[in-house]
Amino acid sequence: MPQRPLITARSPVPPRVVHKPLWQRKLASISRWLHLYLSMLSFSIVLFFAVTGLTLNHQDWFSGQQRTLEYTGNLDLKWVKTADPKDVAKLEIVEFLRRNHGIKAALAEFNIDDAQCQVSFKGPGYQANAFIDRDTGSYQMTENRMGFVAVVNDLHKARDTGTKWAAMVDAAAVFMICVALTGFLILFFLHKHRMAGLMFFGVGAAVFYLAYAIFVP
Repeated sequence: MPQRPLITARSPVPPRVVHKPLWQRKLASISRWLHLYLSMLSFSIVLFFAVTGLTLNHQDWFSGQQRTLEYTGNLDLKWVKTADPKDVAKLEIVEFLRRNHGIKAALAEFNIDDAQCQVSFKGPGYQANAFIDRDTGSYQMTENRMGFVAVVNDLHKARDTGTKWAAMVDAAAVFMICVALTGFLILFFLHKHRMAGLMFFGVGAAVFYLAYAIFVP
C-alpha cells in the first residue's frame, strides 16, 4: 500500500521590519513635537486672524458702531500766538488735549501754518482731529470711535498700532508658517497617507490659484 507524503506545517514568515535611519526618526519626532506645541501656542492667534479676516471682508455689517463726538475749548494763547511757527508749544498742546479729552492714541500729525494748528491722533478704530486758531487759542476737535470690530480689524492690519504691535503681527506670521511647514514635514513620514496628502495639497493650491485667476479682475 503506497504511503502518503508527509505534510509538514510551515511556520509563518515574520514580517520584514525596516528600521529607519536614526536621523529620520529624530526628525520625525522633532517635527511632531514642534507641530503639536506650536499649534497650541498659536491657536488663539490663528483664531484671531481667521475671525478678523471675515470681519474685514464684511465691514459694512458693523458700520453702525461708529460714534462721532465734537468738542470745543480754549488753550493758553501763548502756546500758539508766536512770531515764529517753530516756537509753537507742541508738547504742551498735545498733553493738554490728552489730559482734557482722555486721548490715549498716538500723535499722528502736528501741522502749523500762519492761521491755525492741526493736531491728529490715530489708534486702532480711533481718530481725533483738533483745529486750533492761533490768534485766539480756541479749538474745535472731532473724535471718531469706530467700535470694537474696527479696533480688531486695525489690529489685524497693524494699522495705527505702533511698531511693537507690528512686530507681534510679524511674529504671529512666523508662528503660522512654522506650523504649516512642520505639518507638511510630518506628511513625509506617513507612508500610507503621503501620496493622498500631497494630492490634496496640490488640489488646494490649484483651487486657490484658479479662484484668483477667475474671480479677481
